[in-house]
Amino acid sequence: MMHIVFNEADVAVLQQAIALDDTLAGEIVQLHDDYAVGPLGELYTGDGIEARKAWWRDVLAGGDYAGEIDKPNKDDYKTAATLVGTLRRDPEEQVWIWAAQNKHDVSGYYWLLRYMKEFQGRVFILYLNNLPFLNEKGQLFYPTWLHTIPAKEFLKAKKLARPITLSEFEVDPDEWARLCDEDKGVRILEGGKKLVQYGYDFYDNDLRKFIMPEWQKASKVIHQFLAKAPHTTGDAYLLWRLKLMLAQDMIDVQGEPKNMKDFEIKLKARTAAPADQA
Repeated sequence: MMHIVFNEADVAVLQQAIALDDTLAGEIVQLHDDYAVGPLGELYTGDGIEARKAWWRDVLAGGDYAGEIDKPNKDDYKTAATLVGTLRRDPEEQVWIWAAQNKHDVSGYYWLLRYMKEFQGRVFILYLNNLPFLNEKGQLFYPTWLHTIPAKEFLKAKKLARPITLSEFEVDPDEWARLCDEDKGVRILEGGKKLVQYGYDFYDNDLRKFIMPEWQKASKVIHQFLAKAPHTTGDAYLLWRLKLMLAQDMIDVQGEPKNMKDFEIKLKARTAAPADQA
């Protein structure tokens, strides 16, 4: 059994669940890219793959995650090739895809499906869509991220595993192809597995609400946004958007805009209108 997850934090909690239930034993494989943002055009061709990498290099340049996109262990296409090779060599092997109800996991699921179609019947989905779980305090909650579920609750979650149907292998790739053809910058989950797309500036208006007239670290603005905004995304993407605002002279800055803790920002100072002459 191979478990597919889409977030680093998911790996640790799934490892804890496996320690509690050895029927879950298997390799945990993480996909690293965030397919909820960025270009999707020609996503499965050499040119499209390189175009997306070039976009990520630009987004991450000079920031906290500079160079991450070119690390060999972060190459999802190599990971997918390894998965396919393993499944072809071992006809008894299965894949379990774990996805919570968020745009990041759902986009990753859509991206991966292209490589799994020939193994229909051996590829399972555990989609935690509007399903209640108990938190560490025994309170009922509806998780939107896999890693927020206590490890012991995974023993219940495993019962949700079901094979991805032949119909899903037909319909879902078509839906993903439509999104790729639109090739917009931001994907938002409306419900179920329905993604809608917006421009790259989708988060900008909400992000600007957390920029104050007083100086604040860029990291504080980003963390405030992540804690309070109705729709959120990765901090690297938000740092990129702040740098674009700076480049367009929309906000003031002091310090060198590199890592998010390296510089401070505030709203542009208003220039007082000249007084009327008597």
